[in-house]
Amino acid sequence: MPASIECSASECCASECCARPINGAMVVRLGDGCGRRRAEAVRGNVTYWPLVCLLALSALLASCDAGSGPAGVLSCPGPEPAGCQCVAGKLECASTDGAEQVGPAAAGVGAGGVMATPSGGPSAPAVTPVGTDVAAMEGMAAEERAPAPGASPEGPEGMSEPNVDPHPGAAPGGNPVDGGTARGVAADDDPVGNAMGPDDPGQEPAPGDGQTSDLDGVGFVGAHGALRTQDNRVVDQHGEPLQLRGMSFFWSQWTDFYSPQNVDVMVDDWGCGLVRAALGVENDGGYLQDPGANVAKVRAIVDRAIERGVYVIIDWHDHHAQDHEVQATAFFREMVRDYGDQPHVIFEIYNEPMNVAWPVVKAYAERVIGEIRAGGSDNLVIVGTPTWSQDVDIAAADRITTDDNVAYALHFYANTHQQSLRDKAKTALDRGIALFATEWGTCSADGNGSINEGETRTWLGFLERHSIGWANWALNDKAEACSAIAPGGGSVGPWRAGQLTASGRLVKGAIP
Repeated sequence: MPASIECSASECCASECCARPINGAMVVRLGDGCGRRRAEAVRGNVTYWPLVCLLALSALLASCDAGSGPAGVLSCPGPEPAGCQCVAGKLECASTDGAEQVGPAAAGVGAGGVMATPSGGPSAPAVTPVGTDVAAMEGMAAEERAPAPGASPEGPEGMSEPNVDPHPGAAPGGNPVDGGTARGVAADDDPVGNAMGPDDPGQEPAPGDGQTSDLDGVGFVGAHGALRTQDNRVVDQHGEPLQLRGMSFFWSQWTDFYSPQNVDVMVDDWGCGLVRAALGVENDGGYLQDPGANVAKVRAIVDRAIERGVYVIIDWHDHHAQDHEVQATAFFREMVRDYGDQPHVIFEIYNEPMNVAWPVVKAYAERVIGEIRAGGSDNLVIVGTPTWSQDVDIAAADRITTDDNVAYALHFYANTHQQSLRDKAKTALDRGIALFATEWGTCSADGNGSINEGETRTWLGFLERHSIGWANWALNDKAEACSAIAPGGGSVGPWRAGQLTASGRLVKGAIP
């Protein structure tokens, strides 16, 4: 029997709309009805929403105010998802075998969105009333919608490459900058989104939280607060697992993209709840040669992220951090002094150890974390793991015990690292450590090769199921497959769809 998608003020229903008090503030949660992601907003704050979420938010808050039941039927936003149809302008979805009904989000509202505030504003239109023709608003072109989920094609079993491949981000002139190892190319039947995976037989994925922003630095971080690890998850101040999704900037010394305007674009246009500032340490022009210029770039990103109310990773982007511990310690002392009390900030103290044994990385990490804590900051710290942040299982077998707010970096490139690396990640999770994919790509480990959309979606499904946050590599226009911006697209956004690479379009659709 088809049922219209409705939301009530006190219970979850077909579109998984909920309202609950958190510290005295009414928080609205919308599930698969909003771009296949959870979205949250604290009433009274300026909030970023996909358009279909604006409709539900307006109706739900009205229902809360009236203390009444169902808040109304959502308008149909576009092409119907499987099992749903548009009837007289309303989206109706059939329930099968008692399963939850599909929300209107699968209709494809994705990368686009508008700012909404109860009081309005020069750049923030008021919340749209229920019944508005959403598809006609704000130019919701098909190219701006999130691509539909797809299963990964099967690949050959058990293949591995012991040789080291150059990693994405070769410096101008061809010098390898990052390093990656091609390993674990294997089949995987784990599609993205709501499918069950081979590592969790019979278990439905846990819902992930969506991402909102606030011009006054209140919204998303205001709702979730300081991050910490709990068991094998990163959780917010309420103890709820929180999967952050966003973009990493390129090596600071080799890009002109480090601008406050681009943080705004990531928040307003791409829907990011997280950005990553990669402080290039080694190689020509890096921190070791020019600390002032590189730190200034990082500060521009961090300051604007705090203003916009999103999380920001301060990344010591180094392959030999144990050799630069004095410099790393001085840098993080400076960052802690200026940002250590900001819940927005995450400290990534070692990007990708290359041929460095875990005991060496661990000893370095314990000393640097000690300096961060001595400076008075309890913020989340992320530690790189051996073999370009892939050996998370090794780190999990000998975890850091001197501090309990530590996550471990997991890096992958979808055309190179597949099921065997997911198996290592699952082993690490089973051993009780929290992971964070602070860098990953849709392409091969050298930054080029084919865009593997199937494996990308498989990885995104895995990360979402396990509430593993991520930052895609990279917001840059270098002529390589993993860049999000096409060469010549310009270093300051916003960017039209035609100025994005295939990777950029795919990732942009996966963020909100």
